Amino acid sequence: MDDTLKRIAAALERLAPPAPAATDWLGAPAYVWTGAGARAVPQITAPPLTLLQGIDKQKAAVAGNVQRHAAGHPAHDMLLWGARGMGKSALVRASVAAAQAEHGAALALVQVGADALASLAELFAALAGQPRRFVVFIDDLGFAEGDSEGPRRLRSWLDGGVEARPANVRLAVTSNRRAVVARDVGEQNDPLNPRDVVDDQLALADRFGLSLGFHACTQDDYLAMVDGYARVQGLDWDRADALEWSKRRGARSGRVALHFVTELAGRRGMAGS
Repeated sequence: MDDTLKRIAAALERLAPPAPAATDWLGAPAYVWTGAGARAVPQITAPPLTLLQGIDKQKAAVAGNVQRHAAGHPAHDMLLWGARGMGKSALVRASVAAAQAEHGAALALVQVGADALASLAELFAALAGQPRRFVVFIDDLGFAEGDSEGPRRLRSWLDGGVEARPANVRLAVTSNRRAVVARDVGEQNDPLNPRDVVDDQLALADRFGLSLGFHACTQDDYLAMVDGYARVQGLDWDRADALEWSKRRGARSGRVALHFVTELAGRRGMAGS
């Protein structure tokens, strides 16, 4: 009888495992929110702010806003939109890391996956009572055509709905387009009330106090990015080689510059990281 009861108890535990341990929201510089809980990240991987070239105005705005939030001063929710590879997500991470260097554990980063957006209300409830400040980071946000619920929720979280983000939280969102919501070609070409269509598409973007565009960089900016990454690695580089690399990829950006320097380091047999 005892063995039978033990087997039944073991089977019940497998069917209904114990609840996960509560997250220690004070013990790590960063977290990943999965929707079912949070995973602590021991270190934020980000380049120094000085390495992010060609985006000086955006860098000053984002870094300053994050510093104010870490210090407990009024700060904006942020939308960083525009060209791929121009350092939008790197700038968010680097700004948080820089603020942590000055303010210590007063601030933490929480990255939210696209598949966990529906659970943001639960995340906000968990963060609301914590004695530190948070930047909730949603990278590469985009909503599928026809998805009206997702944008509506995000507008409510930003605009003070019943499930709005708490005072110790600010959102940082990156997207390849300012409107965030996919535009329907048929609606864009509708001659009836075209202004209403544009207003609706930008309604979500307007909720962010700080909205910054990132645009394809110039050749000089691209070469400055290559030089910055190469100097950190102690690498010599050739201008023509760097330009040829960007031409073969059909783009000039910080990401392309970093890939070029990674290629150089590999050719030289340097240790990987």
